[in-house]
Amino acid sequence: MSDTPLIGVLALQGDVREHLIALASADAVARPVRRPEELSEVDGLVIPGGESTTMSKLAVLFGMMEPLRERVRAGMPVYGTCAGMILLAEKILDPRSGQETVGGIDMIVRRNAFGRQNESFEAAVEVDGIDGGPVEGVFIRAPWVESVGAEAEVIAEHGGHIVSVRQRNVLATSFHPELTGDHRVHALFVDMVRAVN
Repeated sequence: MSDTPLIGVLALQGDVREHLIALASADAVARPVRRPEELSEVDGLVIPGGESTTMSKLAVLFGMMEPLRERVRAGMPVYGTCAGMILLAEKILDPRSGQETVGGIDMIVRRNAFGRQNESFEAAVEVDGIDGGPVEGVFIRAPWVESVGAEAEVIAEHGGHIVSVRQRNVLATSFHPELTGDHRVHALFVDMVRAVN
């Protein structure tokens, strides 16, 4: 692989376009991924925000759930925002009926923990490993992390709650950095992909 990794954005639902722009700004080649054969071609993957139950069901419907689990287990770098964080959790505290996760981070998440859509907010978040001061986080029906296992590293908190976690090649934020024009979280993820490939 060249120094410019190919990173997919899971394009079943959610803010795909914004992630494609953020990844391109962080010197990656980015493309939407909807099918298993497209997943097999990328060096890393972003799972965007959206509605986690719907995304889970669509992943099963499109034949993507098992290939996703296999690639994550095999060490492919993955970054999940908001609903993507929920999909990367080993356990959801209050899952909807039939909701599955991809897994990858030993954490328990609580859906919609910061409140409903009309309680969305922006906040400055200090993220370990990102220089240049806090990143601006957009929280939209955001989850938070109730607890993490021994291998998961908490890299950001807000209001006393865990909002970003990293475990080996898997990164998750409960907020949306792709909506702010600040692409440092995506740059961190692109560096993670480069380190593996």
